[in-house]
Amino acid sequence: MSNTNSKQIDREVQQVLDVLAEYKDSHPNADIDAKPQNSVSIRVRIIDSDFEGMDRVDREPPVWKILKTLPDDVVSNITMLLLLTPKEAESSLANLEFNDPLPSRL
Repeated sequence: MSNTNSKQIDREVQQVLDVLAEYKDSHPNADIDAKPQNSVSIRVRIIDSDFEGMDRVDREPPVWKILKTLPDDVVSNITMLLLLTPKEAESSLANLEFNDPLPSRL
C-alpha cells in the first residue's frame, strides 16, 4: 500500500470510528473496532452484549443507519461488518480473521 493510500484509508478508518461513537453512546459496553485490510477495504467489528437474543439480520439496520452518514466513498470501502455477542466472538471464524487477517493481495 503506498504511503498516500495508507494515509487515506487511515483517515477513512478514523471517520468510521468517529461516527460509531454515536452507537457507543447508546451501547456503552460495546467494543468497537475498525481497521484497514488494504488500501480500499475497511473492516468493522462491534462486539456487544446488547446483541444477545437478536437475530443477526436485525443487528444490522441500526449500525448501517449510522454508517450511512459517512461519505459514499468511505461506506463503499466497508467490506466486513461483524456484529457479534461476546460469546459469539469467542468461536467466530470471522472474528478470528478480523484479529489475524490473511495477507491482502492489494
